[in-house]
Amino acid sequence: MNDAVPEHQDVSRRSVLWTAGAAGAGLGLGAFGGTAEAAEQRGGQAAGNATEGAAAKEPARQGRTMIGVPFQRRSTVRVAMIGLGNRGAAMAELYLAVPGVRVVALCDPVKAKAERVAAKVTAAGQPAPAVYVHGDHDYEQLLRRGDIDFAHVATPWDSHFEIARSALLNGVHVGVECPIALQLDQLWDLVDLSERTRRHCMQLENCCYGRNEMRVLRMAHAGKFGDLLHGAGAYNHDLRSLMFDPAYYEGPWRRLWHTRLRGDLYPNHGFGPVANYMDLNRGDRAVSIVSVGSPSLGLSQYRAANMPAGDPSWKESYIGSDRTISLVQTARGRVIRLEHDVSTPHPYSRINSLGGTKGLFEDYPERIYIEPDHKNDEWGDFSKYAEWDHWLWKEHANPPGAHGGMDYMLVFRLMQCMRLGLVPDFDVYDAATWTSPVPLSHLSIKQRGLPQQIPDFTRGEWRRSRPGMDSEKPAEA
Repeated sequence: MNDAVPEHQDVSRRSVLWTAGAAGAGLGLGAFGGTAEAAEQRGGQAAGNATEGAAAKEPARQGRTMIGVPFQRRSTVRVAMIGLGNRGAAMAELYLAVPGVRVVALCDPVKAKAERVAAKVTAAGQPAPAVYVHGDHDYEQLLRRGDIDFAHVATPWDSHFEIARSALLNGVHVGVECPIALQLDQLWDLVDLSERTRRHCMQLENCCYGRNEMRVLRMAHAGKFGDLLHGAGAYNHDLRSLMFDPAYYEGPWRRLWHTRLRGDLYPNHGFGPVANYMDLNRGDRAVSIVSVGSPSLGLSQYRAANMPAGDPSWKESYIGSDRTISLVQTARGRVIRLEHDVSTPHPYSRINSLGGTKGLFEDYPERIYIEPDHKNDEWGDFSKYAEWDHWLWKEHANPPGAHGGMDYMLVFRLMQCMRLGLVPDFDVYDAATWTSPVPLSHLSIKQRGLPQQIPDFTRGEWRRSRPGMDSEKPAEA
């Protein structure tokens, strides 16, 4: 039975305050810490002996769970794109490449960006989309249209929560680029709103759809690694030149987060795939996290070597750890290592490893060692396991778009679920779990490595085994 309310049914609306402008720029360490501590008081986070299962008191549920709730079936999915910078503009092209999808509305306060994407929409043979370019709040008008099925949010991080919140209150399913929010109380609010409005709120975690990630996922679920014991994921990506490039990011918003938080600012790309391997929120769950951080030296030294005197960046004081390392413990005793480093020179790596009682896989470079296939301490060739590719990669061997095709796979599969009325591969509970290391790693480092409890956003539903990313190919109709 479809648990979603009819698409035309109105839901209560509340005014939304935009935080990505002046208010967001003024958000300092004290303000963030105060918000996180308020969340701790309400029970969303508590330090303690989490590895032994001590449960935090969560807010009372306001609606029914969204676990297992399918989309309403529709012949055409009407999509709105909010935020049309580098990421949003690229993702818009992928929606245009998927059959049964119409891009009907665009929003960005920079008119030229919206006009460029609008031209791509008409060039693809679709009607001209509505364009919303009147300031930082114009997304509110877009979301009130009544003809939007799904909103894709690709704006600066500060604004993710408020835009997602507005979408849900206007009855629109919403997907948000990483991270979905930055504070624990915001994560709980999105969980509660998704349940109340019966609309899905998803983290658009593209790395979960990588070819290697999906192959390892299927092998793990087939028992090729034995009983799972440990995994690791990361976002280790030298972004120094981009963060100081005013032409790449619209303003210094991403760099400024290094003046506010000490912890892992971008855990999702590493956490999401490993969470899928281990069926977190589907028979296991993340219980606690402990984090440590290195000194913050990389950005200031890069600035000294590359930025002229008088550049606005010289007014900034960086506190974000150049490298954060976090250990996540699960209810079943497994261990996940997360790393984040965008401030020092190193080759790109998401680590992406998984180990169990029969062997392990490690990426960057990809290699595998499992019994009985390998012996004598010699790594095996992962390319020989192509038979384990997910059906998406067997059907779309050369997908369009960047990041090796994973972006297209995410869009194709999400739109397929909406057209066919299927349950999405991941949901608001996954989004909240994968993002929770942002505030919790900061608190752990601030408290000298004190473990922090990860909330059970599912409110006990994690104990039920259920499908996730390892989906069956649907019968098209």
